[in-house]
Amino acid sequence: MVNKCATHPVIDAFINMTAGAAGGVACVLSGQPFDTVKVKMQTFPHLYRGFLDCSLRTYRQEGLLGLFQGTGPALLANVAENAVLFACYGTCQHITSGLLGLDKVTELSDLQNAVAGSMASVFSSLVLCPTELVKCRMQALHEMRKEGRTSLASRVSAYAVMKSILKQEGPMGLFEGMTSTWLREVPGYFFFFGGYEICRSFLTRPGHSKDEMDATRLVISGGVGGALFWLAVYPIDSVKSRIQVLSMSGKQAGFLVTLAKIIRTEGFVALYSGLTPTVLRAFPSNGALFLAYELTKQALSRQISNT
Repeated sequence: MVNKCATHPVIDAFINMTAGAAGGVACVLSGQPFDTVKVKMQTFPHLYRGFLDCSLRTYRQEGLLGLFQGTGPALLANVAENAVLFACYGTCQHITSGLLGLDKVTELSDLQNAVAGSMASVFSSLVLCPTELVKCRMQALHEMRKEGRTSLASRVSAYAVMKSILKQEGPMGLFEGMTSTWLREVPGYFFFFGGYEICRSFLTRPGHSKDEMDATRLVISGGVGGALFWLAVYPIDSVKSRIQVLSMSGKQAGFLVTLAKIIRTEGFVALYSGLTPTVLRAFPSNGALFLAYELTKQALSRQISNT
């Protein structure tokens, strides 16, 4: 995907960054309750029997706002991540096409675009990890208090959580789970962009280009990309959530040690706890993400070309 109207790399990056930020907002607003349930089930699989049980108990114990706990940092996380991700995606497409000796980014195959997306996630992870850490801790505060692992109130602001992290763990505490985030994002975004681009190619009508695709096909393509992302890396995300949430009560072991402990004490099934709400959320939220991204990108490209 490359902007045809803006040929200057800075303008192209600005368009992709702004469109990515718009996509991040759409993604969060369309799927936050599902994400809250996912984090709770990943971190405390022994407390809930399934998706509906977790959803209903959260609603009864914390109210509707409980399902939207962490929306503020989630918005910040997704806006920041997708702004950087899509800005770097365009740059990584140029790098990939240059390495392959191609004249234009449009000559990249769907799988080559997937590689570019995977490269871009290395940089977006740096802004995602601190904000997602705050979000995950806010989402699981009720359970952490119930088990006596934190003194923070059940209803607390993102600022209070961040302040607690900085006070107890220092600035580097904001990057708890960084390795797990990279292990999830780099392969995950290969499937994310690969699934999106392959689906767009499949759904493009004969005689038309991908850029002429209607909203329905864009949403389907984005939904497929999002679903493939989570199906490919969900166990890694489960380990990441454990590390980021449970580190509230003390320093956690690394990724491999935590993974081995979960498998040994709870079995492989525990790594897939919360998969149902995640996949249910992935399709509409990532469909909304790509729809907002493409529409914003087209609008900005037209605006710039007319100036």
